[in-house]
Amino acid sequence: MNFFDSACQEPARKDDLFGLCDDQDGTKAYTNTDDSSRWVATVQNESHVELIFTAIDNCVIMGDEEQGRKRCDGMLSSIEHIYFVELKNQREGWIADAIAQLESTIRFFMEHHDISRFRYKKAFACNKRHRPFKVIDNEVRRRFFSNCHFHVDVQAHIIVV
Repeated sequence: MNFFDSACQEPARKDDLFGLCDDQDGTKAYTNTDDSSRWVATVQNESHVELIFTAIDNCVIMGDEEQGRKRCDGMLSSIEHIYFVELKNQREGWIADAIAQLESTIRFFMEHHDISRFRYKKAFACNKRHRPFKVIDNEVRRRFFSNCHFHVDVQAHIIVV
């Protein structure tokens, strides 16, 4: 399983602002700069870090692969950054599922790649219907960090540091 497969990656972008989209139709997630109404998450990149978006669900891991194991929609990466992103469009009951998808995907990644080379590691559970920041239980945060060595946020605004 190659999370850096160029067939699943978009060209690097340095835009100040762009969106992450998932049409929820069985196709892979993607980035967008011209139609913010389609954005599930907004990426703010004022430092102009060269970011590569990799579609994980329906590309790195196809729908029929790894049955019973969850996977998130995508990954943003640079030389120093790795951000895993789950994109939702639900009203209720989505946070626990999104966190489980992120944790499972990070485990997949660590089974096949060296995570230690990245300085900034974060996971984002984003929901188009719940754009503002959502507070999650500190115990959930601690458990996630203990299991994955990643910080997790439930918000649709990703700021690249």
